Amino acid sequence: MFDPKSLKYQKTHEWLAPDGTVGISDHAQKEITDVVFVEPPKVGRAVKQGEACCVVESVKAAFDIYAPVSGEIVAANADAAKDPALVNREPYGKGWLFKLKPSKPEETSALMDARRYEEFLASPEAAGGSH
Repeated sequence: MFDPKSLKYQKTHEWLAPDGTVGISDHAQKEITDVVFVEPPKVGRAVKQGEACCVVESVKAAFDIYAPVSGEIVAANADAAKDPALVNREPYGKGWLFKLKPSKPEETSALMDARRYEEFLASPEAAGGSH
């Protein structure tokens, strides 16, 4: 289980752990409601920061998940693909989506820490949200 306070966040609600693991925030999983399908990225794929690389479908719609930093996909969560509800039940645990090896670690400076993410969630900008 990842501590949400130790993660970095994008405005599109993806989180990045120090080890390169990526998931969606608790806020995002509540917004999209019941996740019914996860299409993780292919291991070995190179992605750029902000590139759509994973799809999460809920009973509402399909949502692109964006790479928080550039890098190579080194793992995909097969458990979340088999049991998509893990994304809802454990967004900071077993519901992670993929892991990447950053190629440009300096890109993490563009991400928000937990405090800034909470402030963002309370802002009018987040109310128009992209997820």
